[in-house]
Amino acid sequence: MKPASTLSFSKLGCNRGGRQLFQNVDCVLEAGRWLYVAGANGVGKTSLLRMVCGLAPIEAGDILWNGTPIHAQADAYRQDLCYLGHLNALQESMTVQENLVFTAALGGLAPDAAQTRAVLKQFGVPGREHQLVRHLSQGQKRRVALSRLALSPARLWVLDEPFVAMDEAGVRMLADLIAAHLTQGGLAVLTSHQQVDIGTIPAQMLELRA
Repeated sequence: MKPASTLSFSKLGCNRGGRQLFQNVDCVLEAGRWLYVAGANGVGKTSLLRMVCGLAPIEAGDILWNGTPIHAQADAYRQDLCYLGHLNALQESMTVQENLVFTAALGGLAPDAAQTRAVLKQFGVPGREHQLVRHLSQGQKRRVALSRLALSPARLWVLDEPFVAMDEAGVRMLADLIAAHLTQGGLAVLTSHQQVDIGTIPAQMLELRA
């Protein structure tokens, strides 16, 4: 059994185009908890999430996973991380099944057809596995993109506006999935313009200010 995980920020800061977005951010997120990153538009919420995922450089301070800076354990950290941005990041010319298998392979997994069918059914897009992504509606694309979470063994989920383009049923389904992830010892960091309850687990708030 893996030990409980911890994500922490130490004096974290970010500049863009010579402008200070945020600075001296300290935070500790423990297993079973979720961090709601809030703040005004343009204050750097997406930038912070990208830094957590190693997609943007850390300009000041540090981000630690289980007490070790993420840049010092890049490969192992990536295995523990699942990132979904506000864009779906789906290949339009590939089928739904091909997209799911490709993304899972990046995490070292090889789901079979039965697994992907079950996940698509869970996310309200059954029978779409052989359909080209370009033929899906925006709502269906979002559900396919989010279904990758159910196939991921990662302990840390980083979600940028995960509820966008989702109807009420989809929002509740995703919130329940995140809650289940947390009860199994996972962690989640997310931004959202929608106020959403994640099971009975209260949000740990982080409000960014310049």
